[in-house]
Amino acid sequence: MTAPSSSIAPRKGGRWIEQWDPEDETFWKETGEKVARRNLFFSVLSEHIGFSIWTLWSVMVLFMGPEYGLTPADKFFIISMATLVGAIVRVPYTFAVARFGGRNWTIVSASMLLIPTIAAFIVMEPGTSFGTFLVCAMLAGVGGGNFASSMTNINSFFPLRKKGWALGLNAGGGNIGVPVVQLVGLAVIGASGGPRVLLGIYIPLIVIAAVLGAMYMDNITSVKNDTGAAKEAVKDPHTWIMSFLYIGTFGSFIGYSFAFGLVLQTQFGRTPLEAAYVTFIGPLLGSLIRPVGGWLADKYGGARITLWNFVGMGVATAVIVAASMEKSLALFTTAFILLFVLTGVGNGSTYKMIPGIFQAKAAAMGLTGEEAASYGRRLSGASMGLIGAVGALGGLGINLAFRQSFLSVGSGTGAFVGFLAFYAVCFGVTWAVYLRRPAGGASPAVTASEAKPQLSYAEV
Repeated sequence: MTAPSSSIAPRKGGRWIEQWDPEDETFWKETGEKVARRNLFFSVLSEHIGFSIWTLWSVMVLFMGPEYGLTPADKFFIISMATLVGAIVRVPYTFAVARFGGRNWTIVSASMLLIPTIAAFIVMEPGTSFGTFLVCAMLAGVGGGNFASSMTNINSFFPLRKKGWALGLNAGGGNIGVPVVQLVGLAVIGASGGPRVLLGIYIPLIVIAAVLGAMYMDNITSVKNDTGAAKEAVKDPHTWIMSFLYIGTFGSFIGYSFAFGLVLQTQFGRTPLEAAYVTFIGPLLGSLIRPVGGWLADKYGGARITLWNFVGMGVATAVIVAASMEKSLALFTTAFILLFVLTGVGNGSTYKMIPGIFQAKAAAMGLTGEEAASYGRRLSGASMGLIGAVGALGGLGINLAFRQSFLSVGSGTGAFVGFLAFYAVCFGVTWAVYLRRPAGGASPAVTASEAKPQLSYAEV
């Protein structure tokens, strides 16, 4: 296998790696790991800022006092629209990596973050119409797409045995963009600065991320958009099952990240500064723990970790409901932060399940060696964008549920009861599809035509 210096060849549009085989242990040790880690680092940087811009309006609404003339329901709707666009654009962003190259698309997607940031800088003042704020929040949704392209790109760089760690680290580093923008917002509010100060901080950071991506990242020639794999992934029930479970984990994380500060303000009467002091803690811990979720999934099996994680999420949500009814701010905040931590663990474990599921399915179909590895890469790569997009829609559902709950009963209690029921369903689906062993010993996820050897998905 050629060394990195000879395998990375200049081509129109940037640096391209002509040969890439991370499953070859010799290649990985001698050349691949160094290149993969370098691309991972700068991918995390760009995705991190993308998450910050996507969740920018979770901070902007804290600046929007009575002089802006917006109700709590208006603010929940604004952040919901940012969530919606961020989910939708994940699908085209997934395919953009193969079309333009991982490095090249990182440059483009990072640069696009300037549009919502500059737009918000221009309009962020009292007297601006609700519709204008809504459009600016929707523009910020492009930051949500960075996750899909980054995960698809990094999935191509690492071998299967390292994917849980790499994808967890990539996603966790990106997710940290949520608490970071909230921490920066706290500092700005604490210094009596306005929202334009916060926006002015991020504009040069976006430029730096784009430039560093251009300087240090690579494209992989062999990564192609496989329309056949995409169609197969859409038809495969595992894609939709994992999308459903990802609604429960990542959908919860991003939905709560948008809503946490606003819930504290609206339900417990916290000032913007008091809310900002707490808002960042949950997303920060949830982001930091995500690689641990991937590591635990590598070690014990993603399905097992995911199953018990939903139990924990259910318990934390039940405590939140009790605290909400008792109007206990301390218990509510503690349980909410714990729930954030568990969403992070679940984010890592569910995403680790995806390549493992399709690798296991390849074995059940009788494929071996490189043929099985190739099948697993094709299907997992094709499904990741769709799973990420559907999962992010869970954030939209959470914010709309909060909006309706506050309109109906004046608190978020009703929404949390609904979330508790949903986590119970996620637990049941995880057990029934990936862990229950029928009398024959094969997983129910394997159809009769696929069960050439009998196989359980419990290890995915």
